[in-house]
Amino acid sequence: MLEIKNLHAKLEEEDKVILKGVDIKVGTGEVHAIMGPNGSGKSTLSYVLSGRDGYEVTEGSVILSGEDVLDMEPEERAAAGLFLAFQYPVEIPGVGNMTFLRTAMNAQRKARGEQEISAGNFLRVVRAKANDLKIGADMLKRPVNVGFSGGEKKRNEILQMAVLEPRMCILDETDSGLDIDAMKLVADGVNALRDEGRGFLVITHYQRLLNHLVPDVVHIMVDGRIVRVGGKELALEVEENGYAGILDEVA
Repeated sequence: MLEIKNLHAKLEEEDKVILKGVDIKVGTGEVHAIMGPNGSGKSTLSYVLSGRDGYEVTEGSVILSGEDVLDMEPEERAAAGLFLAFQYPVEIPGVGNMTFLRTAMNAQRKARGEQEISAGNFLRVVRAKANDLKIGADMLKRPVNVGFSGGEKKRNEILQMAVLEPRMCILDETDSGLDIDAMKLVADGVNALRDEGRGFLVITHYQRLLNHLVPDVVHIMVDGRIVRVGGKELALEVEENGYAGILDEVA
């Protein structure tokens, strides 16, 4: 599904190397979590995978279903099935949620050589998926994320993911700023999308999200490298003991 090999990347503006040889392989139907202390490179990894400006890949490859996404523009990566849920979802004043969703959906269908979805079929799809996430009609009519609470913004991103049905979903600290109820709603939405044709890379600081979104594999990132890999019990170990022991091992 997704194979990251020896990925090195730097922040262009500061000429600062952040990723220093990341290796991760996410199989179809798998959920992988990335944990690590602040400044370890977790969010940078998500930005590089999605093609965000300001980062330069100096070595390595990122293969998604046989294609190297590093050769693609961000919109091409999205059409190929890569989705990034941001830590801080942006507001888009003047653009209605429904308009945004249908435009994004049809742009991806067009890029794949598929027919655009009709207005009627689109409405049926969105309403069904919004209902699962407890997103009311008023939220669908409002401009994208404008006036939304933190929890509403995160649920709205999961709705986007549910509508677009990507093959590879990257969640960058989706639990940030969420209360327990909102986090469970978001996790339930993600769990509903788990199937054999889709993979997840979940970046998080805390075990609490992983109580609801149980990972198959946990990676610990320190200083731009993956230093430990294990099962869900590794996240529990970090929750109990922190990163001090792992940092001592790496030093």
